[in-house]
Amino acid sequence: MPGLLSSPVCLTVIWFLSWSLPPSRAQIWTDEVTFNGSLVLFLVDQSAQGNYSCYDNNGLLLHSVILRLGYPPGLLSISCRVPNHTLVRCSWRDSVKTFLPAKYNTSFRGKEEKEPTKLCIVDSTNRHCVVQDPAFWQTIHTFGVTETNALGSQTSYHKIRLNELLKPDPPRSVFIQEVEGYPSKLWVSWKNPSSWPEDRFFPLKFHIRYRPQGSMHWSEIMTEENSIEIPDATAHHSNQVQVRARDDVSPESQWSEWSALSFHMPWQAATTTHSSDDPDDIWVTTTPETFTSKTRGVVQGDDGNLGLVILLVLFSIFILTTILSLIFVIWMRQKRREHATKQELASMVKMKSMPI
Repeated sequence: MPGLLSSPVCLTVIWFLSWSLPPSRAQIWTDEVTFNGSLVLFLVDQSAQGNYSCYDNNGLLLHSVILRLGYPPGLLSISCRVPNHTLVRCSWRDSVKTFLPAKYNTSFRGKEEKEPTKLCIVDSTNRHCVVQDPAFWQTIHTFGVTETNALGSQTSYHKIRLNELLKPDPPRSVFIQEVEGYPSKLWVSWKNPSSWPEDRFFPLKFHIRYRPQGSMHWSEIMTEENSIEIPDATAHHSNQVQVRARDDVSPESQWSEWSALSFHMPWQAATTTHSSDDPDDIWVTTTPETFTSKTRGVVQGDDGNLGLVILLVLFSIFILTTILSLIFVIWMRQKRREHATKQELASMVKMKSMPI
């Protein structure tokens, strides 16, 4: 246990960590023994760590030692990400908590034994490293990490396939705007992930999904461009839109995560009605061709409605004219029949009046 211990000779600190003891017993230390200038600690745990010092009878410091307790390294859990064709990020975490400072050495190489090991820039604090320009033509790569502390070292390996791990970051700067004059259309644009190279040799394919806010069902479209028109957005509702990306060359690559939800409502014909002091006067404003007109008791509609009204009037006139024409024809035929009947009767009367 930390503290000041007086001894005529230099104090030697010895500790015993029993690997065969169960954890519950290994964390309990109940006694300490001093003999022949030595201190023996039994069944120690982390509370026994600290500075141990040895003083002579006059209080003069003879020696001091720092006691640290821990375990040798175990196998590491390794994961790797490939956000583009020129970069590999690998990170790792302990499977055994060693309680001791450690150093990490890494290696990254392809399946071909003749290929030199690629340099992996290590960040020991965050426990990850970055490989620049990996050999994508190699089918399999092996990433290795060696952890070393005061009690030993351990090397862990992780085999990866770059084509299968290739997963872009989500598209950024998703922007939505309405299409003027079209109440069911939206125009969506976005930018490539900042980690993806701006090079025509690395094209991306994009997957867009959209739905009215509150709906459980998505509509989906694909494109290789950085913008697209949604033709069937839900009018008069806020629509949710998301975009994700995938390498367009490698069919084995993965889709990125979806971009954050973006919201927008399609274009609407904004109509504002204002009544003046005269109850018969109505002011009407219409868009997109915005104008103000004053009329007596009539609210002007758009050109489409006016055309429909005119068409209906013309059709009604045509039907009425046709009906009147039929009535006139029938009437004329009836007149001719009556005239012919009168002539026949007159002829018969004349014949009867003639002497035989």
